Amino acid sequence: MLEPEQRAEAAAALWTAQQDRSPLEPLTATWPGVDADDAYEIQLINIRRQLAQGRTVHGHKVGLSSKVMQQMMGVDEPDYGHLLSDMVLPEGAPVEADRYCCPRIEVEIGYVLGRSLPGEGCTTEDVLAATEYIVPSLELIDSRIKDWRIGLADTIADNASSAGVIIGSARVRPGGLSPADIDAVLYRDGAEIARGNTSAVLGDPTEAVAWLARKVASFGVRLEAGHVILPGSCTKAVDVRPGETYRAEFAGLGSVSVGFVHSTGQRPVKN
Repeated sequence: MLEPEQRAEAAAALWTAQQDRSPLEPLTATWPGVDADDAYEIQLINIRRQLAQGRTVHGHKVGLSSKVMQQMMGVDEPDYGHLLSDMVLPEGAPVEADRYCCPRIEVEIGYVLGRSLPGEGCTTEDVLAATEYIVPSLELIDSRIKDWRIGLADTIADNASSAGVIIGSARVRPGGLSPADIDAVLYRDGAEIARGNTSAVLGDPTEAVAWLARKVASFGVRLEAGHVILPGSCTKAVDVRPGETYRAEFAGLGSVSVGFVHSTGQRPVKN
């Protein structure tokens, strides 16, 4: 467990790493006592900083939602991060890959809420009843930790390695397909590089959304109408580079694509 001053120092280090695109050593190496509770507080320090600058919460993402990843991290539940308004990237607009530290993409369905979810006791039935649409999406993830050498506390503190989301144009109501059994294929420049099924996400990604609603309730937070919830990837994460284009196709749900380019050379304004 860290002291409040140490949490503030860790948050500041992550903030600087993101602004400068200069990854830092794992928090678990610099602050060996950091635990999951510390990490969520560190995450919130930087989220509050961004909200104070005018950004808004657009949704949340669930990480570590596959049993394989949980076993790798030595945990028995997922983690979560925030999706802020400036992290929603329009499909068709090129993404400047070198504005990130070490970007990767993941293939996920997304839940667009038509009404707010209950907190404690939220069930998959509640999630499906509150979901207006299921959408195809690609999550852009990034790590402000060097070489992705992350432990559980590292990724939680780093906003669950969130960086952005690209949402496809398709909109399907939950009754129109089974979220627990959607095949997905990822292509790079037209060649297949990964495939999976949404059942890889806790057996049913709707379970991940219900877990998230219950989890954030303990922090006094609700998943609200209009929010986009990403439940976790159904394929492996893939490194991306400028000059590459990716397309994910979901059975019965359409597709979503994104292309990566070099930046214009202008560094983002620090704030």
